[in-house]
Amino acid sequence: MTSTTPDVSTPAGIIRLCNAFCDAKALLTAVELDLFTTLHAGPATEEQLKDKLALHGRGLGDFLNLLTALGLLEKEGGVYRNAPGADQYLVTHLPAYVGGFMHRANNNLYPAWGRLTEALKTGKPQAEGDFEQVIANPKVLGQFIRMMDALTQVLGPQLLEAFQWSEFKTMLDIGGCRGNMASQIVKANPGLYGHVFDLPPMKPFFTEHMANLGLTDRLEFHGGNVFHDDLPTADLVVLGHILHDFDRDHRKRILQKAAASVNPGGTLLVYDRMLDEDPRHVENLVISIDMLLVSDGGSEYPAEEVREHAAEVGFTEFFSKPLGDYDTLVWCRKP
Repeated sequence: MTSTTPDVSTPAGIIRLCNAFCDAKALLTAVELDLFTTLHAGPATEEQLKDKLALHGRGLGDFLNLLTALGLLEKEGGVYRNAPGADQYLVTHLPAYVGGFMHRANNNLYPAWGRLTEALKTGKPQAEGDFEQVIANPKVLGQFIRMMDALTQVLGPQLLEAFQWSEFKTMLDIGGCRGNMASQIVKANPGLYGHVFDLPPMKPFFTEHMANLGLTDRLEFHGGNVFHDDLPTADLVVLGHILHDFDRDHRKRILQKAAASVNPGGTLLVYDRMLDEDPRHVENLVISIDMLLVSDGGSEYPAEEVREHAAEVGFTEFFSKPLGDYDTLVWCRKP
């Protein structure tokens, strides 16, 4: 799917595109202020929101009207309420909440994009801190996990519909964070037992999440480093939104190690914001530049790269299809 962009054949369209970062920052700030959760409790006037959110007041009306113009709020008679999408996806305590991604974007990605010129000149990441610092700080790690949950919460139902799960007895989600995607899969497939492999600091978050979901007897956590530690074997091995964190050589190492953990006759499944020959896929190109800004060598990649690396280790059947709005799903069968 391609993103809609302004008509850049006109000065007005070019300037509108230039100002698109302002729209994004308005959304990120509204999530930071927890505006949508506040309005979920009931509509409010500008003055009421000023008090509820402890704001100065100057610029607040314009801010609320901008969010209304962007389709995030609705306004009637001086009273604001959440638009349907914001009320479903941007209220903190609701299950479909995707604001974790917004917090991560606001705190990490937005500042890094301000240093894009430096990244292009040096090839070096620009985000403050590295992932070692993220996992060392439980609060920051929690923000990262909520970002990942936001993505898997949206993609999970689409993945369940896009693939046939019933033939498998065991699955392994490599880099599965606290098991949010794996939990959706095993809940929908009663005969499936799941494993999640990720860095050891993820384990307490996994344990708490599985206890809340009542899935402690159907999902098991394995802590380790994918480059150095053994992986559990399974009929189905999943790599989702993981390979793009690394350069091509490291992607090959991860993919081929994952392939080795697939049981004979099993399947390796990969989904990511993959690139193709169409240069208009704005969203996936943006994500690929995200990886430039936050990782040492990461980028998005074409589906053909997955097939190439899997074929080198004996996989013989390859399939791919679009997944959701922006992802591509590739699966490879082992003889």
